[in-house]
Amino acid sequence: MFLDAESAVRLGVYAGALALFMTLEARAPRRTRTQTPRARWSNNLAIAALNALAVRLVFPAAAIGAALWAQAEGVGLFNVIETPGWAAILIAFVVLDLAVYAQHVLMHVAPPLWRLHRMHHADLDIDVTTGVRFHPLEILVSMAWKMAVVVALGAPAAAVFAFEIALNASSLFNHANLKLPAPLDRALRLVIVTPDMHRVHHSVERCETDSNFGFTLSLWDRLFGAYRAQPAAGHDAMTIGLPIFRDARETRFDRLLSQPFR
Repeated sequence: MFLDAESAVRLGVYAGALALFMTLEARAPRRTRTQTPRARWSNNLAIAALNALAVRLVFPAAAIGAALWAQAEGVGLFNVIETPGWAAILIAFVVLDLAVYAQHVLMHVAPPLWRLHRMHHADLDIDVTTGVRFHPLEILVSMAWKMAVVVALGAPAAAVFAFEIALNASSLFNHANLKLPAPLDRALRLVIVTPDMHRVHHSVERCETDSNFGFTLSLWDRLFGAYRAQPAAGHDAMTIGLPIFRDARETRFDRLLSQPFR
């Protein structure tokens, strides 16, 4: 029952955030697109649908299920050490965000993982649909990692629920082709990752690609020395994507799926 309700809420928040940021970036775009959005959007969203199906088939209960199992079995840190509920939720949320950050860094460092992750970076434009464009194998690796961290922590289901919603929403937000007022961007990026902050990560320049790894909380990049405030060429002139896979045909669904193997 809880899992069904959690799935419905997550889907509702996801659909709402997707519609909201699509609307906002249409009204206040940060960059001029290099491609018409129709083909990109349809293929990126088709990848997102395939990812949802893959997770449902391989990990039916996903991270929330892992949290409920750990609680029932008394497994994990917070199921062994008595901790106030609010503290366990807060700590688990922050640790999960750090775990996703670490995984993202590893995706760039380990060659086999980079082959999976580079499909996300090969998008020649960046907008809200880039935030759901991840190879299915990367999504499965990511879910397995999150489940392992959840069990090790004994993370409360409420913390996992809040984190998953925040992760989905922040991925859509920080990939949006959205122009925020400069003072608002400066204030927000003290706490969370903004579109201008994350866009640097999608630069074709490798030194910029290997910066600003955060998804939700912005503190990790500053803490680990990976923070880059702006792209060298500026947001309007910077080139998005990778040196490879720059043909427009690479936006096709079949080509996206085959990129790790080419």
